[in-house]
Amino acid sequence: MIQTRQDLKRFLYTEDALMRHPNMFLKWLGRSDDYLPFLLVKCLRKYEYYKNKKRNFLDIIPYAWYMWNFRRLRVKTGIMLFPNTIDEGLLLVHPGFRRIDKFAHIGKNCTILPNVLFGLKTPEGGFQDIKIGDNCYISTGVTILAPVTIGNNVTIGAGAVVNKDVPDNCVVGGVPAKILKYKE
Repeated sequence: MIQTRQDLKRFLYTEDALMRHPNMFLKWLGRSDDYLPFLLVKCLRKYEYYKNKKRNFLDIIPYAWYMWNFRRLRVKTGIMLFPNTIDEGLLLVHPGFRRIDKFAHIGKNCTILPNVLFGLKTPEGGFQDIKIGDNCYISTGVTILAPVTIGNNVTIGAGAVVNKDVPDNCVVGGVPAKILKYKE
């Protein structure tokens, strides 16, 4: 959770190092698809900072600006993120639909590819958490249904439907997701 200026700088530096391409100016100039997720994550972190910090009267203007810009970028990219759900080191490789609801808690250094959905098993599910550990890789087309806990250093294969808890250091895949192998 970003609460101080130092936290914001650390988050931005970590994600900038992950997402930075040597020709970022050319990506911006050519309006590359990879540039919009980069802007969305950057705007998300600044919005989280102004949302969490103790605001004075002058902070209303940047808070309103980042809130508006974050919502605009969410619609433009099709990536539905919520503030204070993802720890530092988020990597969104390609643009495309992602829905990560506010009941999700994602750890550090996670990579999330397009067409990923975090949802509930039943409509009347109420408040249920999805907890994902550090250093996870969520491939394209994955559906994660709450309540579920995914451990650290987990790779989820393409098209998997995760509806049960997953231990640390493993690769899962299939419908429903099963452990394919353990990492060493």
